[in-house]
Amino acid sequence: MKHGKKYVDSTKLVDKNKLYESNEALALACQCAKAKFDETIEAHIRLGVDSRHADQQVRGAVVLPNGTGKKVRVLVFAKGDNVKLAEEAGAEYVGAEEYVAKIQNEGFMDFDVVIATPDMMGVVGRLGKVLGPRGLMPNPKAGTVTPDVARAVTDAKAGKIEYRLDKTNIIHCPIGKASFGAEKLEENFNVLLEAIAKAKPAAAKGQYIKSCVVASTMGVGVKVNTVRFGV
Repeated sequence: MKHGKKYVDSTKLVDKNKLYESNEALALACQCAKAKFDETIEAHIRLGVDSRHADQQVRGAVVLPNGTGKKVRVLVFAKGDNVKLAEEAGAEYVGAEEYVAKIQNEGFMDFDVVIATPDMMGVVGRLGKVLGPRGLMPNPKAGTVTPDVARAVTDAKAGKIEYRLDKTNIIHCPIGKASFGAEKLEENFNVLLEAIAKAKPAAAKGQYIKSCVVASTMGVGVKVNTVRFGV
């Protein structure tokens, strides 16, 4: 693969064989973010589990203290009093069957998070084939199936992210923007890693966090030392 001049210049800043402390790694990731837009800083964590086994799944959600830097559009499936509560909390779209039809028939996808009250899951279930592959299907573990829609909307707007294993046993998560700077990014990074550490399945054997890399959208990966998380 041929890389551009900015990327090649960035590779000279990073020692591929070194495990950096998180503050230094994030400072380097910001330094390597040389695109004309405010690049997202992402964390990629490889775990010593096997996602093919149900008892080794790692999934959850966490509110980043400094948010993600992204404006989050929320769709809520609710009825009755919950409609007003969701709207007052800032949800862009609130409704029921009409949004199922809008998504199925019109391809409506102008949202980033879907929240539903438990009694609406029978309705939302019809969208499984559309929302599931996009990672948007409401789930109790992620806090997006809940009777407290106001809290869920507030958390989503505040920077709540979901983490989950992919098929290669890696978790990919945004932890903020390059413009945040290393200090705020490290606060977000620590909260995410602590949540993943606590979510270690009982069936997981050996080293749990195998490796961790942080990188900007267009930048170079920087390896992070995760020994202090004790897993």
